[in-house]
Amino acid sequence: MALISSVAQRREARIGEIVACAWRLAREQGIAAVSLRALAQEVGIRQPSLYEYFDSKHALYDAMFAEGNRQLLDRLDGLKLPTDPRAALKTMLHAFIDFALEDPARCELLFERHVPGFTPTHESYMFAAEALDRVVTVMRDAGVNEQGDIDCLVAMTAGLMQAQLANDPGGDRWVRHLDRMIDLHLDHAQQRSVQ
Repeated sequence: MALISSVAQRREARIGEIVACAWRLAREQGIAAVSLRALAQEVGIRQPSLYEYFDSKHALYDAMFAEGNRQLLDRLDGLKLPTDPRAALKTMLHAFIDFALEDPARCELLFERHVPGFTPTHESYMFAAEALDRVVTVMRDAGVNEQGDIDCLVAMTAGLMQAQLANDPGGDRWVRHLDRMIDLHLDHAQQRSVQ
């Protein structure tokens, strides 16, 4: 039993090394440019041996997608949310945007879907769904309850994030407006609910 556990632990460690190396390549070349040949060379194995760990490039992307969303969940778990619901929502969405902007390659895989033909598996996507559920819970606490309002707030946040990445990487020209956009959206949603 201990031998099986040891083998499994070594395999998991090797998979972790391969995924970490894939992230390094993605940061250097872009997520869609990660090649299994270059990855195998970087980790010091022959390309056919890589298939012992990942049966396709999409399987590798799936592992990266799951890992990135687990990192996002860890980040959200570490938040100290204010008791005021509006302030809590601002804190949550700032954490989400900060997470996305700190690693453009990870952002590309998790939020942009630039890899042709890649769709995360159900198991990997569940991490992303859990992260979104946590954000939506905080939205609902702040009074954003209608699905259309939730969708608009998600789209506004994603739009600011994308504008920032595309037009002012490393700056804050677009994301500095997040609090104002949240206030405008919440005020509008509240006005509609009392009419």
